[in-house]
Amino acid sequence: MTEDYNRKFKIIFDREHSMARGLALSLIRPKPLTVWEIMIPVIFILNYVKLKHSREIFIQNQMFTKKMALDAALDMKKRDASKETVMAQIESKTKELVASIPGGIYSDDIRRQQLGEIDLLIDHYSHLLNAPGTEYASLVTHVYQTAAEYSSFLEALQTAEKAVMSAAHRTLGSQADTETAAKIESITESMRAAEMNNLYSPESQP
Repeated sequence: MTEDYNRKFKIIFDREHSMARGLALSLIRPKPLTVWEIMIPVIFILNYVKLKHSREIFIQNQMFTKKMALDAALDMKKRDASKETVMAQIESKTKELVASIPGGIYSDDIRRQQLGEIDLLIDHYSHLLNAPGTEYASLVTHVYQTAAEYSSFLEALQTAEKAVMSAAHRTLGSQADTETAAKIESITESMRAAEMNNLYSPESQP
């Protein structure tokens, strides 16, 4: 059973990472090559490394709450831990992060909203870990048997994510990049809609 949970953990993690990477590629685009980059390869290489690094940081940021929730859901299955136990552990860990990150960038307001998102995701991932199947599509369609059911979950997740973003805006004030935040929301919504249409299209049904 542990091996089965580990396999499904990887399936779910890979999907979330793929979604985060797709969002990063759509959001953080390379600039047109300059004449110097064409003439001097090392300049191109340096700029490419910076671009790749920016995308990797963005992916890690997007995966922060997802990975915490997925780790907690797996912990519940492997150790038969209660949700209250894993949430208490996450609350303690995030409190430490608030205290350790300088400049007040990671505020308690952001942390509290993230806890709401993580709470929702733990339930979602727990259901997926319990579902039969060897692919992400089969796990999802077993848990959410209609497009309407999956859409309801995605709407709840979007609301939780918006609450986190609003907390970030309150924390950062005029430093908040509202334009980028709007782009993230729009691209994420489009990606999830495309995924849902693919999962519940007549052609994909058994």
